Formats: sequence, C-alpha cells, structure tokens
Amino acid sequence: MTASRPTRWDLELVAHQDKWQAYVDRFSDLHESGADTAGEARFIDALADRGSTILDAGCGAGRVGAVLLRAGHRVAGVDKDAGHIALGRERYPDLPLLAADLLTLAPDVLSAAGLPTEYDIVALAGNVMVYLAPGTEAAVLASLTRLLRPGGRLVTGFAIGRDYTPEMQDADAAAAGLALQHRFATWQLAPFDDDAGWAVSVYRR
Repeated sequence: MTASRPTRWDLELVAHQDKWQAYVDRFSDLHESGADTAGEARFIDALADRGSTILDAGCGAGRVGAVLLRAGHRVAGVDKDAGHIALGRERYPDLPLLAADLLTLAPDVLSAAGLPTEYDIVALAGNVMVYLAPGTEAAVLASLTRLLRPGGRLVTGFAIGRDYTPEMQDADAAAAGLALQHRFATWQLAPFDDDAGWAVSVYRR
C-alpha cells in the first residue's frame, strides 16, 4: 500500500496555523447565515440515480455529503483532517464520516469503519485535487477509481492556476481507467473555456 504523505493542505497548516480555524469559521458563518453552500451537492445529485451510494472524498466537515444524505442517497464522507471530521460529526450526526487519507483509502479501510466499499459516484469538491500531496494525484485517482462500480462516475472541482491543472488530471484519470464526459467552468454548468477560473469535471469508469 502507498505510504501516506503530507498534503498541500497539511503543509499550509504548518506554515499558517490560523488557516484551519479561518476555514472553519468561514463555512460556519455561511452555514449559520443560510447562504447557499450546496451548489456542488445539487450538481452531484442531478447526476445520481435516486438512492445512489456516494463517497464525499475530501469531505471537510461534510457540508456536501449532508445535503446529498438529505436528498435520499447513501453517503459516506472521508477526510484526512481529523479536526474537520470531528466538527462534521457534531454538526451532522447522521452522516457517516471517517478520518482517513485518500491516498491510502481502500475497501478494507472502509469496511472496517462500516462504510460501503463500492460507489456509484465519488465526488471531490472544494479544491480537493489541488490540496493533495504533490505527485500523488494519479495514485489518489487510481485508488478512488477502484471504489467505483463499473460505469460509476468521479467528479472533481478545483480552481485553475494551481500546480495541478485540468490537463494533468485528464492524463491521470485516463491512466486510472476514467473517461472524461463533461467539463464546466462552475457547478452551475457555465461553459468551460480558456478564461475559466474553475474546472468541474465528470469522468466515467
């Protein structure tokens, strides 16, 4: 099994100790204000058959997974950040959450936690792909692809202009056995073009 490595998120937390709390406070304020923080979940819900099994990979505190759970799907959330998982368990007690590294996530890890080992959709919203450990993106996509049912879909969304690009992701996805189906510039389906600041990609196994 591939050994766990510090992610870009881990490294930023070491360099900026207040970053984690600022991130938590931002989404807590949005959550309390009633602001729309469910755009990613609506997109994923539209892709899914009713009652789909969905993995919220890099789930943070679980805001996307919680919406999908309320929509009637069977959802599990996984994130390496144990602090976010603890916050999510407090905020969304009905949402199954697991503190684990996506790089080493495998069916036995999920099974030991009482979570499904096969999914219709794996979703990586909120810049997850560009916060992985540098150089592990292909391995993470390969691991997550193995958790997809044949014909299942993997969805990512991240800001353009980081070290990892949509073109690099396409190559890594193809190597993992994923075919690109759609790409948008926002979770609200804006067309993707050269001026896009965001890439939302849908791949099928």
